[in-house]
Amino acid sequence: MKAKANSIGRHWVMAGLASGLVLAAATAGAQVADSERGLADAPLNLPKDLTMFGTQDPNLRKATAIVNGTIITDTDVSQRLALVLAANGGQIQAEEYERLKLQVLRNLIDESLQIQEAKANEIVIQPAEIDQTIARVASNFKRTPKDFAQYLNQVGSSEASMRRQIEGELAWRRLLGRRIEPFVTVGEEEVNAVIGRLKATKGAQEYHIGEIFLSSTSAGGGDALANAQRIVSQIRGGASFAAYARQFSEASTAAVGGDLGWVRGEQLPEPLAKAAQQLATGQISDPIAIPGGYSVIALVDKRQVLTADPRDALLSLKQLSISFPAGMTQAQASPRVAAFGEALKKVTGCGNAETVAATVGAEVVENDQIRIRDLPVPLQDMLLNLSIGQSTPPFGSLQDGVRGLVLCGRDDAPSASDPSFEKIYAQMEEERVGRRARRYLRDLRRDAVVDYR
Repeated sequence: MKAKANSIGRHWVMAGLASGLVLAAATAGAQVADSERGLADAPLNLPKDLTMFGTQDPNLRKATAIVNGTIITDTDVSQRLALVLAANGGQIQAEEYERLKLQVLRNLIDESLQIQEAKANEIVIQPAEIDQTIARVASNFKRTPKDFAQYLNQVGSSEASMRRQIEGELAWRRLLGRRIEPFVTVGEEEVNAVIGRLKATKGAQEYHIGEIFLSSTSAGGGDALANAQRIVSQIRGGASFAAYARQFSEASTAAVGGDLGWVRGEQLPEPLAKAAQQLATGQISDPIAIPGGYSVIALVDKRQVLTADPRDALLSLKQLSISFPAGMTQAQASPRVAAFGEALKKVTGCGNAETVAATVGAEVVENDQIRIRDLPVPLQDMLLNLSIGQSTPPFGSLQDGVRGLVLCGRDDAPSASDPSFEKIYAQMEEERVGRRARRYLRDLRRDAVVDYR
């Protein structure tokens, strides 16, 4: 399976703007095999020959709804959609826009149901709690809450839309903590069994996976596959995997941008495990048929179970960089890039990096606490093979500048430790809570009165 490489890691971070911006609930282990998925194939006993009484215009989209008395306006939809567009850098095709808008409306309906159910259970989120969360989000973007509110307005959203999303996520999490989590049990023997399997598979490959799951019936399988193919095309074109997972995925991991966390092949359905083995870090798969629908997976990273990973080493680096005036062509810049490349070859250690940089007008920046894993994949492979004092070849672009890195020091990754009982317990508990939460929300949808206007 071949998939076009794209910067999954970068989009994973950017999608925070549209995927909770903040309230990422800890994700569990593999949840793709939710038992509910089998319901998609439940027989409805539909006749083979039927007559349609009435027509439906597929181009007509109703943008507002009243959910058990709660009004969702077109403005609500547009402002929430603006967050998704901002996370994708506005890279949404025209035909995708309407489909995404309809999905955002569905999400707002779910959000309304969650807030209503929380209030029915006497759970009310206080304005001060929302203020604290917004302040944390703003600080992540290096802005004050006031500046962040202005930014939201600039991208077509609003602070009110953000506050409602935060209220919905806080209310739902608190409701689950009251109605579901106390009744989820994980036995000590179960946890020890998982730890035993981990130790037995020490050195085996482990994958950090993102997933988007679309359910389908036997009759509607073609539509689900077509939707999955469109999503793959959008993500390979630069859209955010996590934003699409949040808006379209029907797996319980949708709330955390599709993040499955670290899983081993045997924890995944066989088709997904096979696809993960064939992907390179940063790639996404084509749609994969699994029981109940189709999955698209992204390989965020990979490592070996309970084995120290060289990419966890901390590096001390010096970066030399040159920039170019706007409008300069590749041909015009080539001589300077070539001179910069020759200068990098003359670096014999971080001690003379500044001297060499001065000969070609390069700037020098130091960073002594960066993990190899946090660098782009091509640089990871390059730096793993560098000796102290050596430099990389030039890399970059005319727009962003051309750079070279000099390796000043390396602190090797610590030895891998045995899996934590507490961590495994929390993962198993979260997985079971996620399954029950999915069923809970499905029941709320079934009983809801939704009037589209």
